Amino acid sequence: MSRQQNVVLSLGSNIGNRLENIQNCIQLIHENIGLVLRVSKLYETPAWGFESDDFYNCALLVHTSFSAEKILKKIANIEKELGRFRKRTDLYEARVIDIDIIMIEDLVVQTDHLQVPHSQMQFRKFVLLPLLDLKIDYNHPVLHQSIEQLYRSCEDESKCEVVGDLILPTKKYSINLLNYIAIEGNIGAGKTTLATRISEDFNAKLVLERFADNPFLPKFYKDQGRYAFPLEMSFLADRYQQLADDLSQFDLFKDFVVADYHIFKSLIFAKVTLQEDEFRLYKTLFDIIYKEMPKPDLYVYLYQNTDRLLKNIKKRGRSYEQEIPGEYLEKINQGYLDYIKTQTDLNVLVIDVSEYDFVKKQTDYIKVLDAIQEKLDS
Repeated sequence: MSRQQNVVLSLGSNIGNRLENIQNCIQLIHENIGLVLRVSKLYETPAWGFESDDFYNCALLVHTSFSAEKILKKIANIEKELGRFRKRTDLYEARVIDIDIIMIEDLVVQTDHLQVPHSQMQFRKFVLLPLLDLKIDYNHPVLHQSIEQLYRSCEDESKCEVVGDLILPTKKYSINLLNYIAIEGNIGAGKTTLATRISEDFNAKLVLERFADNPFLPKFYKDQGRYAFPLEMSFLADRYQQLADDLSQFDLFKDFVVADYHIFKSLIFAKVTLQEDEFRLYKTLFDIIYKEMPKPDLYVYLYQNTDRLLKNIKKRGRSYEQEIPGEYLEKINQGYLDYIKTQTDLNVLVIDVSEYDFVKKQTDYIKVLDAIQEKLDS
C-alpha cells in the first residue's frame, strides 16, 4: 500500500446554493479521495479576477495515498458530478464548484496542467485565510515560508468574512475513543492493510505481526507435518511477547492501539495444523497465556471467500505462500467463524470484504469505517 500523505484542497462556489455545494463537495472528497481530517471555517469572498457574485470558500486537510495526477482526475469527476463543466479557456468564470490542489506535503510538481504547490496561493487571501484555520505545520518548498508568513506578506486586500462552520465527515467516527482494536482475517484478507490505514487516519499505535521474522514459516509450507509444532510454538511466544509489550506501554502521542492480529489466532491455526496430541499440549500452554492477555474493545474479522484470498496471495507474491491450497484456507476460515460463535464476552464485528478493495477504492474503505461505527453505536 502506498504511503498516505497530507493534501490541502481549496474549495469555492458562487452559483446556486453555495453552502450545499461546498458541503456536498466535502462529502464526495471524503468518499472518493481520502479522509477529510480537518476543515476550515466557511468564508464569503469577492470574485477574483472577474466580475461575478461572491464566493463561498474553505480549505480541507485530506489524508490520501493517491498520487497528484490521480487526485486531479478524481477532482474533475467530483466537479462534473456536482454540475461543473470546465470550458477550454483561461478566463475566470462563475462556477458551481471549484476544487484546487494547494499543497501535497513538501511535493513540488510542475506540468502543463498541474502545479503543486499552487502557483497563485501566496497572492490570494481567500486561500491563505482558510489555510490558517487548518493549523498545519507547513513550509512552502519553493518560497520557504510558513502559511502565516505568506498571509502576512500577502497584498490582497479583498474582504473575507466568516459565514459559518462546516460539517466534518470524520466527526461521526468514534473509533479513536477505543483503547484497543484487533483486525483479524485469513491469510490475504487485508488485515494489515486496514490496520495500517486506520492507524494513520486516526492516530493509533500500530502493532503488526512479525511473521516475516519466523524462520519456521517457509519450512512449514514445504513440510507441514514436520514443522507445524515448532512453527505454532514460536508464533505463540512471539505474539504473546509483542502484545504484552505493546499493550502495556502507553504512548502519549497516540490515541489507541490497533493490531493486525489477536492472540487467539494462535489456537485457530494450531487446531488446523497440529496433530491431536500436539494440539492438546499446545492448548494447555495457550490457556495459561490467554488468561493474561487483555481483550480488545472491538474485534473485527475480515471475511473473504477462498477464490479472492488465493488471488490476493498470488498478487502480493510471497514465494513461500504460493503453494497454499484452498482447502487449508477454508479450514482456517471455519476455525475463525467457530471461534467467533463461542465468544459471548468479546465485541465482534464480521465484515464480508470479498468484493471490497480498500486500497484503490476510497468508497470501500468508507464502507468498512461506517460498519465499524455502526457497531460502536449499537
